[in-house]
Amino acid sequence: MSMVFEPRRGVFIDISQEMKAAKLPLSQTEAEHLESFDLIYRSLCALLFNYVPTSGHPGGSISSGRMVAGLVFDTLDYDFSDPDREDADIISYAAGHKALGLYAMWALRNEVVRIGAAELLPADERYQLRLEDLLGFRRNPITKTPLFNKFKAKALDGHPTPATPFIRLSTGASGVGLATSLGLAFGAMDYYGDNAPRVHIVEGEGGMTPGRASEAMAAAGTASLKNAILHIDWNQASIDSNHVCRDGGLPGDYVQWNPMEFAFLNDWNVILVPDGKDLQQIFAAQRAAGAMGNSQPTAIVYRTTKGWQYGIEGKASHGAGHKLCSDGFYEALEPLSEITDIALPRCQADNQRCEAGKNEEVMETCFWEALGAIRSVLENQLPVVNAMAAKLRDAQERLNGRKRKPRPNAPSLKAVFERAAEDRDSIPSELKLTPGQSTTLRGELGRVLQYYNKASNGAILSAAADLLGSTSINTAAEGFGEGYYNADTNPQARLLSIGGICEDAISGVLAGISTYGHNIGVGSSYAAFIAALGHVAARLHSIGNQARQDIFKEPYRPFMLVCAHAGLKTGEDGPTHADPQALQLLQENFPRGTVITLTPWDPQEIWTLVAAALVRRPALIAPFVTRPKETVIDRDTLGLAPATAASCGVYLLRKARQETAGTLVLQGSEVAYAFIQEALPLLEKEGIDLEAYYVASAELFDLLPASEQKRIFSEKQAQRAMGITGFTLPTMYRWIRSDRGRRMTLHPYLKGHYLGSGQADMVLAEAGLDGQSQFKAIMRYLEDF
Repeated sequence: MSMVFEPRRGVFIDISQEMKAAKLPLSQTEAEHLESFDLIYRSLCALLFNYVPTSGHPGGSISSGRMVAGLVFDTLDYDFSDPDREDADIISYAAGHKALGLYAMWALRNEVVRIGAAELLPADERYQLRLEDLLGFRRNPITKTPLFNKFKAKALDGHPTPATPFIRLSTGASGVGLATSLGLAFGAMDYYGDNAPRVHIVEGEGGMTPGRASEAMAAAGTASLKNAILHIDWNQASIDSNHVCRDGGLPGDYVQWNPMEFAFLNDWNVILVPDGKDLQQIFAAQRAAGAMGNSQPTAIVYRTTKGWQYGIEGKASHGAGHKLCSDGFYEALEPLSEITDIALPRCQADNQRCEAGKNEEVMETCFWEALGAIRSVLENQLPVVNAMAAKLRDAQERLNGRKRKPRPNAPSLKAVFERAAEDRDSIPSELKLTPGQSTTLRGELGRVLQYYNKASNGAILSAAADLLGSTSINTAAEGFGEGYYNADTNPQARLLSIGGICEDAISGVLAGISTYGHNIGVGSSYAAFIAALGHVAARLHSIGNQARQDIFKEPYRPFMLVCAHAGLKTGEDGPTHADPQALQLLQENFPRGTVITLTPWDPQEIWTLVAAALVRRPALIAPFVTRPKETVIDRDTLGLAPATAASCGVYLLRKARQETAGTLVLQGSEVAYAFIQEALPLLEKEGIDLEAYYVASAELFDLLPASEQKRIFSEKQAQRAMGITGFTLPTMYRWIRSDRGRRMTLHPYLKGHYLGSGQADMVLAEAGLDGQSQFKAIMRYLEDF
């Protein structure tokens, strides 16, 4: 018996073998121009690292330069004059540490257009990345140095963000960029169909080692995401290793696959470029990827050398390089000096300049002189510049010739936001619940999402960590194609298969889908898992939405992490799953307006809270919903505020009928039900009249005007309140301001240990959060009031 791969839809190509019987893609003149351009690019990378010392990654920026030049000057169909053109192909730097190279390539391309194709240059400098902007590499926006201010240089982040034209995502954090980039491809494919824009993803083998990268690769192969093309700079070097992958018969330091095996395993087409320095192989491979003729995504693997021609190679050039104005630095620039009469700056003869690293303004002056020299080189290399400019005109013409249009019955995300704004103060008739009815919070969330999906031709794409039915997120996709989405065979389905039990990749892919702008990605799992594992993707998505405002002023593009089976009522699964800590990871833990958490207690609140969050358009919406069935409360009969009051985030759930004996703040479905159904009747029997507030969304409350916040819940009330929460004590600090109130507040860890397993009522009793325990605690609180 032997082991072999089962048949794959993807195919493997060694481009060097294919080229033996084919015409070379580049003429001798074209190849010479590209060689000259690459020399200028490598020299600029060296300059950037020198004048912004200990910043950036010169090695990977240099080893990926030729493949990226192929993309931006030959492969991508795009319009340089309109960086946000929706039908254009996308380049996405999953390898965010190559930002030094990105900025260098963008600035050189801008110079090419300025000199050789001025009609393509955007009039608004926000849509350009100029050579002058390189003065802002890894600089803070409040920088006050003279040239930074004189040229109004952009502050270029250490890893890419959408503050840079043509960049859609914030990337660079442990494999998130690959997942979110594939999310862009999902979004483009769902909106445009077979003629979808291609998403070209720049990555290295090191960036493929995180678990979420494997999960995302599996999702793309499974879904036949043919518009995704992954460009892998395989240089075998990371920060700590010069042998990342298994290669040449030797085990890898980190993983026991090579990038071809890894991609092919996940059913991708694979094109090997044996010599990643050979421009003919590079261009042949990229053109072949555009004509694969099957339904699978494609990975092009370029065998490269990190730090090639820089003088420092391998891991030594990852995040490190030549010392300031050292001999090694000038040796790296020598090849450029040999082909130009332009004098590159040297500071070795000037002691003051040799000490430039100790004087920010002197350093900036030296840096600008060096950038000026690069500009002069380009201005004196007109045949090269004009040839590259012609390729950018060709890219625009190709895009126009594509005549891409949304597919028939494409999703209309606008309809979701319009419906939320129209109906946020009244629950649609088909979603209204009857007192006494039995339902679940998760089930009602599923019905609300289905309502929006029907209204928008399927703008909501959902995924779960093998918990579609368990978390009721499958309800959102009912009425569309059955089963999982496949771009080739089942494009109408609204459920995505993202690697299985893969909260990491689910969060990243869905963030990318939402970023593309025509869908809302919704991912679901246990709150205990997805709040933590989705945190990095949520943070980068928030950063990206905020950074985009530097160029395009528009509302954020939300995605949703459904924190299901939340809290102690998942007690049968034990403390590993019934986790009260999840809310603390997200609530009020992001800049104002970027994230909205929802903590409904009554299924009737779901519509109101989701609609209110959609109207606010944060980057992330995170509803916390429980698993068990609940009985719908007759709020009118009990004298409780209507469910629509939850739209304020914090509301007076029960107003005291006479003189109030105290103030109580509740958060969490389990404790609110225990209070209303058990503790409140006992208090009323004792003649105790309380004002009871409920926290349905701390962030929705934060977004109210300060005067409205004070009217609803004042500082005086916070000073006299005690709390009862199904989450952790710190989530109550905002509402409970006195030391005594905090000492009296009930929470799951009050007894100093994780809770045991069992039915919900048993776990609540163990925690002292059941109705009887609440009653006793409230009576103690009132004794000395």
